[in-house]
Amino acid sequence: MNLKKRFSTFFAALLCLSLVAVTGCSSSEPEPQGGMIKIGGNFELTGGMSEYGKKAENGVLLAVKEANASGGVLGKQIEYVGSDNKSETTQAAAAVTILAVQDQVAGIIGPVTNGNILGLLEAVADNQIPLITPTGTNESITLKSNGTVNKWLFRACFINSYQGTVAANFALDTLKASKAAVITDQKANYAAYSNGLAKNFIETFTKAGKEIVDSEQYNTEETKDYSNILNRIKEKNPDVIFLPGYYSEAGAIIKQARDLGLKMPIIGGDGWTGSLIDIAGKDALNNTYYVDHFAGDDPAAADFVKAYKDEYKQDADNFSALGYDAAKMLIAAINKANSTDSDQVRAALETMTSFQGVTGEMTVDPATHNTQKSAAILKYVNGKKMFAQRVTPQ
Repeated sequence: MNLKKRFSTFFAALLCLSLVAVTGCSSSEPEPQGGMIKIGGNFELTGGMSEYGKKAENGVLLAVKEANASGGVLGKQIEYVGSDNKSETTQAAAAVTILAVQDQVAGIIGPVTNGNILGLLEAVADNQIPLITPTGTNESITLKSNGTVNKWLFRACFINSYQGTVAANFALDTLKASKAAVITDQKANYAAYSNGLAKNFIETFTKAGKEIVDSEQYNTEETKDYSNILNRIKEKNPDVIFLPGYYSEAGAIIKQARDLGLKMPIIGGDGWTGSLIDIAGKDALNNTYYVDHFAGDDPAAADFVKAYKDEYKQDADNFSALGYDAAKMLIAAINKANSTDSDQVRAALETMTSFQGVTGEMTVDPATHNTQKSAAILKYVNGKKMFAQRVTPQ
């Protein structure tokens, strides 16, 4: 145990007395049990985000079960120590200290929401414990405002803006587009996502010597009639439209675009995940594509999809697949480090290359702790969403 963890033990004991049991902790530090290697989970199992937290934890549990069936890691079985952060930032931060000091886990997986992760950065640094978020896409999770890396933070997903790079590569290499139009959402709380994807798309597309023929903005708080925007784009006749918005607005824009006779491919990001077909209609969605973390019909994920369905009687999704990959990453790092020492596990994560997950092959960038990985492109055909291909940006 490192020095900071020793000093944190007293505070962990106080937390255990004052908090509703997050991990079933006691007021004294537990003795190691049976040579088990412990990994921790810090998930939203109750509260507003529990649907997502439970799915991610299911993925972790499946990964642990499979690893133990194959002999565990370092010749020992893996014990998963789960905690419920109740979808609250303070509980998420408290759980880090309890898992690190009381339970002495080798690393932590979770949470799933950006807010809860950003709220526990200090606790992770204080306890010097590696943490992998399955789904935290905010760039500030792993990178400080001064440009230095958050030493103990990692992610299994890609960051939001990365999707713009993937979409541009798909437009260039698969759709063979030379001219593109971009439409961004400027609504409060939506603009950062939309503009981030658009920035990377434009940079990648123009760097390849291609042209952005039109760049339009909309705000659904001001109008839901997009005909002026779409008519201007129609005049420019782009080969492709990039529409990095959320499904409710994107669906309406796609429907209006098709009604106006715009038949070119339209590409979006993972914000399209949702009831897009109910808004746009199945015919309008033909020749549309979007970037996502995972596709259930991706042949590379077939074994995981079947195992998850057999275990939980439900289909795997982004959260369960990324939870599974995050657990596999942590187990692989422990094996690579040949140790459960937190700093050695951290170093193994930081230098991880070509790790094959069900959401793509991953390499961790030591300078940012972002995962460089392929992304799934999904498409709509006659109202059915299906896997199109994987794209690995160059």
